[in-house]
Amino acid sequence: MSELISNSFLITVETSQMLNQQLQSPFLHYLSYQITIKNLSPYPAKLISRFWKIWETGGKIEHVTGLGVVGLQPIIEPGTSFTYTSGCPLTSNLGQMSGHYSFTNIETKENFLVKIPPFQLIPTSVLN
Repeated sequence: MSELISNSFLITVETSQMLNQQLQSPFLHYLSYQITIKNLSPYPAKLISRFWKIWETGGKIEHVTGLGVVGLQPIIEPGTSFTYTSGCPLTSNLGQMSGHYSFTNIETKENFLVKIPPFQLIPTSVLN
């Protein structure tokens, strides 16, 4: 598990491998990640977008951007959390993801970034 507090938000990431996922070439593995975003600030905030840097062995790096997460742009009230699950296919036996979320403070309308801690994408077959 990876955790990080950034701009008064606690980001927690847990990963697992999706063993029964049908993969098309060139993908070898599919790993899922569950992220919990907890608002530790006194203000409600809306998650606007995300940015990912995905690294794989062999030097492959991919940047991914998009609105919201899993099709949603949640408003996270103070003291509450939002959890979602997504996934990442790998073309190699090891990867890592990191990035950030863009938020808007609902009360002040200020925009700010929340860092996502780096986390490993390691298939179970590599661990054995």
